[in-house]
Amino acid sequence: MKALVYKKNGKIEICEKPIPEILNENDAIVKVKLSTICTSDLHIIHGAVPLAKEGIALGHEFVGEVVKVGKNIKNLKIGDRVCANCITFCGECRFCKRGFINNCLKGGWEIGCKIDGCQAEYIRVPFAQTGLTKLPENVSYENALFVGDILSSGYFGAELCEIKQGDTIAVIGAGPVGLCTMMCAKLLGASKIIAIDTDNQRLDLAYKNNLADYIINPSKQNAQYEVEIITNGDGADGVIEAAGGKNTFELAWKIARPNSVVAVVAMYESPQTLPLPDMYGKNLIFKTGGVDATHCAELVKFISEGKISTDILISKKVPFDNIIEAYKMFEEKIDNCLKIAITY
Repeated sequence: MKALVYKKNGKIEICEKPIPEILNENDAIVKVKLSTICTSDLHIIHGAVPLAKEGIALGHEFVGEVVKVGKNIKNLKIGDRVCANCITFCGECRFCKRGFINNCLKGGWEIGCKIDGCQAEYIRVPFAQTGLTKLPENVSYENALFVGDILSSGYFGAELCEIKQGDTIAVIGAGPVGLCTMMCAKLLGASKIIAIDTDNQRLDLAYKNNLADYIINPSKQNAQYEVEIITNGDGADGVIEAAGGKNTFELAWKIARPNSVVAVVAMYESPQTLPLPDMYGKNLIFKTGGVDATHCAELVKFISEGKISTDILISKKVPFDNIIEAYKMFEEKIDNCLKIAITY
């Protein structure tokens, strides 16, 4: 089969690899129907993910059809349409039982990092009973493509923020994760969403699709001042940092209301500073980490019921043979690209 393989020194190549086989009775083999490129894939290429292994097929966001299952898999059968969790988790260890699946003792971020990922014609999914979610008939592959990663990340960030009915929530970053975060924050009860980004087209997308009630471009406006105006001087009831930019972490704690939560779902390529003396007295709670994507079935149900739609995120469809060009398009945001669906 064809696969996009990570090489050293920032290089990727389309290579031939063997079609994967069942290695453990908890595995499933999935024929990939659609996949997509994540910023985390770029971090691997840039050398910012030490755990990533040279020679693996990249990618962890995909949907497809089950073609083989191990003997222990009881909730899936050959022919099932599924979306995939970006995290491999056993469901049984002490962390999984608490919902901390990103810290699974037998898994974690493996697909497209430590083992072959989904930017290939077929993929082996370990612990498929927890890692794959069956799709109802009224949910298309396109509808479900982002469930296991960026939509889960958005839900994770909103959940971390402890949103209460009527809250005003600021979301820094109007990229794919930020837009998903806005959707989920409203779903969890936020009455007003403030979207902050330096890209006016992405801000306009958020506003026109009713994902944000206010939009702020910090390259043209004083974001802290604008948030204070919107919130009558209080600051945002919660801040979700989904940008991972040079100054976005600093902005996050500055615009937060005293005694609120700052949730960081962004992935940084350089260390951030926590200037405790400067924020003393704000009594902020910081929460961060890799996504604990434990709500995939619930998110699929929301999509099926029409409560959430991520369809606006698919900017283009590109055939797998052109995936290297798609990477360039995604990284450079050509034509204001948000997400690219890779077809097979």
